[in-house]
Amino acid sequence: MSKEEIKKETQEIKTEAKRASQEIKKEMQGQDPNVLAAIGYIWILFLVPLFLAGDNEFCKHHAKQGLVLFVFSLLVTVLGSIPVIGWLIIMPLGWIIVVVLMLLGIVNALRGEMWEMPYLGKFAKKINF
Repeated sequence: MSKEEIKKETQEIKTEAKRASQEIKKEMQGQDPNVLAAIGYIWILFLVPLFLAGDNEFCKHHAKQGLVLFVFSLLVTVLGSIPVIGWLIIMPLGWIIVVVLMLLGIVNALRGEMWEMPYLGKFAKKINF
């Protein structure tokens, strides 16, 4: 392949990717914002409402809380790898807290409420997107 062919193919791929991205955004903007916000509490899926919600403050609020919960779950996993105390105390209690907050977040997002997570919610408020 020549350089021109490679450039042409690269440009075609970029154009197709941009078109597909716009199409996905258009389809997702028609979705219920409560469902998008609820998806944000499922581990790394906080990125979905963050990128697809546009200027919807409700979705951004829940995506920020999902991000904080994701970071907290990573912290629990790292600290849970400490021998004995991590295995027996940090990991089980930490994951119970993560799952409970995740379920509460999903339920409140589906209800359409601007719920703030206990303790972790104040960190989410400091995040600016």
